[in-house]
Amino acid sequence: MASMSLSSAYRPDPRFQSLGADFADPVEAADFPQTVLRYRNDRAAASVGLDGLTDAAWVRNFGRFAPLPDNQPTPLAMRYHGHQFRVYNPDLGDGRGFLFAQLREAGTDRLLDLATKGSGRTPWSRSGDGRLTLKGGVREVLAAGLLEALGAPTSRAFSLVETGEALTRGDEPSPTRSAVLTRLSHSHIRFGTFQRLAYFDRRDLISVLIDHVVETYHPHLGDAPDRPAALLEAVVAASARLLARWMAAGFVHGVLNTDNMVVTGESFDYGPWRFLPRNDPNFVAAYFDQSGLYSFGRQPEAVFWNLQQLAACLTLVGEQAGLLAALNGFSDAYRTALREAILDRLGLEGRGPDHDVELVNAAFRALAEGGEALRWEPFFFDWFGGEASEARALSGPRAGLYDGEAFRAFRARLADYAPDRPERLADAVFQKPEPEELIIDEVEALWAPIDQADDWGPLNAKLDRIEATRRAYGLGVARGEKDAL
Repeated sequence: MASMSLSSAYRPDPRFQSLGADFADPVEAADFPQTVLRYRNDRAAASVGLDGLTDAAWVRNFGRFAPLPDNQPTPLAMRYHGHQFRVYNPDLGDGRGFLFAQLREAGTDRLLDLATKGSGRTPWSRSGDGRLTLKGGVREVLAAGLLEALGAPTSRAFSLVETGEALTRGDEPSPTRSAVLTRLSHSHIRFGTFQRLAYFDRRDLISVLIDHVVETYHPHLGDAPDRPAALLEAVVAASARLLARWMAAGFVHGVLNTDNMVVTGESFDYGPWRFLPRNDPNFVAAYFDQSGLYSFGRQPEAVFWNLQQLAACLTLVGEQAGLLAALNGFSDAYRTALREAILDRLGLEGRGPDHDVELVNAAFRALAEGGEALRWEPFFFDWFGGEASEARALSGPRAGLYDGEAFRAFRARLADYAPDRPERLADAVFQKPEPEELIIDEVEALWAPIDQADDWGPLNAKLDRIEATRRAYGLGVARGEKDAL
């Protein structure tokens, strides 16, 4: 790849490889029969200096995985363990993906990973084929896009390349088309990365990993007298914020295993995700979650349980009292983050914890009282800007519902709040009667023309509308340092 394709924003910084052979295994990408570029995220690429790549160069790097200049020379399959539905599994690891490159983000100087899904078999593949269905790749592009628009810390789908293989899957019509996905994410160091080291009682390596995470992602903790506790406190805060943003977005991750949570508090690796059609604490995303362990309303419990498993690993090298204090901060951190998330979703300026918690409670009561008639996303869309959107809400598709007694308490609370950046309401997005959603029926409808006629038009149009929503709301990563991971 010619260096002239790279902008000055390209700053390689491959740090994970310095941890050595105890943390990852060098691997090669599969040799795919085809490499057809289906999606490239030029906005994300611009943030790391790769937006100038031609499509041909893009496919060489993200379909054939030729190394990026001065970056990681070979892909690394990361080693980790994890609890899967609370059953410990020591046979995990990157089984169909790898860490491809690390580089700095323009503006924030965050270290970001380029990592894959569906790039072929690794030493950790077990009986899997190391591949990804094209439909699975499309679903991740959609989930990451809408979550970012709604202000959730998330990896970004960076590239999707169709790979020309027919895959057999037990949970969808087969054979089905294949793809390799590349995501841009803040970190892929999982809770399960620590769990693996604890499993082997490698206290020395746990200390090495703690130092790496602190120095790479939390340098402000460098002088902390108790690094394990300080790191756990930071991970607790980041995880609480992630959880709050999921709950405000009505998002159900579906598989909240310890290998699916990372130390930087970022959502990634989207499998059987769902967005809520309407308020339902018992809503489950994964068909195989028969006990509802990871249902919408149990996500706070799941995240805290996972944090407890991380804390247990850190007790091998840290003082129990400090770790326990960090864990005990979760509830307050989550409540604070949820207040902030709901205020952001409603586009309102905060008035202080006591006032704001009453507004949050009123919003959830209104969602509950709306029942089957009120979808989750339209509620926040209609009332974005608070009282400034009253005329819009009371003349829209749900006007009759909002004019009823069940919503009077909520509307009374809104009267106490000023809109945050009210100029956003002039955006064309808010002149429409309905918001962008990703209820499962629409996801299937977007896939059908691709599957049946290789028609990508509806998907691309949807992604354009999601991007317009992101700009209109002005939340998430694009909002700047306040919301940077």
